[in-house]
Amino acid sequence: MKRFACLLAILFMSMPAHAQDRASVERQFQNWLQNDLWPEARQRGVSRTTFNSAFKGISINWKLPDLVMPGSKPKASRPQAQAEFRSPTKYFNERNVASVVAGGRTLFNRHAQLIRRIEKKYGVPGRILLAIWGRESAYGRVSIPHDAFQVLGTKAFMSTRKPLFRKEVLAALSIAENGDVSPRQMKSSWAGAMGQPQFLPSSYLEHAVDFDGDGKRDIWGSTADTLASIANYLKAYGWQAGRDWGYEARIPDNVSCSLEGPDRMRPISQWVAAGVKRVSGKPFPAHELGQQGAILLPAGRYGPVFVATPNFYVIKKYNNSDLYALFVGNVADRIQYSNRPFQTDWQPVTGITRGEVMRMQNELVRQGHDVGGADGLAGFKTRRSIGAWQEKNGLRATCFPSNELVNRF
Repeated sequence: MKRFACLLAILFMSMPAHAQDRASVERQFQNWLQNDLWPEARQRGVSRTTFNSAFKGISINWKLPDLVMPGSKPKASRPQAQAEFRSPTKYFNERNVASVVAGGRTLFNRHAQLIRRIEKKYGVPGRILLAIWGRESAYGRVSIPHDAFQVLGTKAFMSTRKPLFRKEVLAALSIAENGDVSPRQMKSSWAGAMGQPQFLPSSYLEHAVDFDGDGKRDIWGSTADTLASIANYLKAYGWQAGRDWGYEARIPDNVSCSLEGPDRMRPISQWVAAGVKRVSGKPFPAHELGQQGAILLPAGRYGPVFVATPNFYVIKKYNNSDLYALFVGNVADRIQYSNRPFQTDWQPVTGITRGEVMRMQNELVRQGHDVGGADGLAGFKTRRSIGAWQEKNGLRATCFPSNELVNRF
């Protein structure tokens, strides 16, 4: 017996340190579930039966990104991996866009009656709903492989954004308690977004609807519930019925790109008076002229420009990215109207790192500009700050970071 104990000790000592660490962390995770998460879930009306069912057999998913071992400090942030933060040229790859459009056009006809019912109830065009559905899950064809409770539990315990995921795992427990779906049927992405519309659990609780009348809000298997839930989400965030999302435009040089932004909206008639025109050559619809619109230059003067309505910024509530909202808008228009890409090409602007953009942002802030936060991403506040700086220094305003500009900061 003594010899056996010695062998066990030697074996344990020979185990890699990380294996010992992981085993210890797994035990901490199980203790956290029972002694920390469960008491709060109980206070929120979750039964012990539901809680045990949700976490039966669940361990940490070590493959998820942005995990921090207990007692450790987060590593330096990595560049954004999401497609929405990469080159517009890659994001709007025509082969990929055309595939989403083709699927949407087929489904637009197949579900015409359903779409008309949803449009009547929520005021959101069916083409917009289809475009979001196509972008999020390829119309339900994309595999959503992860167990939501494993993902959300792991991230609530040891991610870099624990408070956010704690809120979401508690929301997921409420969903299971309500009985719309069983815990093992709750499949999510690696980030915890669930079902065909990719709702976080809190969004599900607030916006998911039962549109097919079966008594359950099923965003995993029901087309009607999926589309109506997306519509309900957009309506809740202020979708203006009867208005479009925006229009590709030509903005003359006398209209400064530093005027970009939803906080600088004005009646579209004023943009027209300043020389802004649609690239199609058509006039802006008469009912839009008195309505508010903003100029939008997602790549500065290096790509397509737009007059965006407030509905564009409602789409951004779904995913806070100009490129995402433009993708949805373009796909939506091509599903129902003319099937063609934006008429202005995206010019390649390469060689700029996120660190270099952050350095520019910090210098712009030092000079009194509001860049919306020095995060290394060229959002509209950074773009227009670059344009204002260029104009102040006697340069042509392009409103976008470039190699030439980096060298001036």
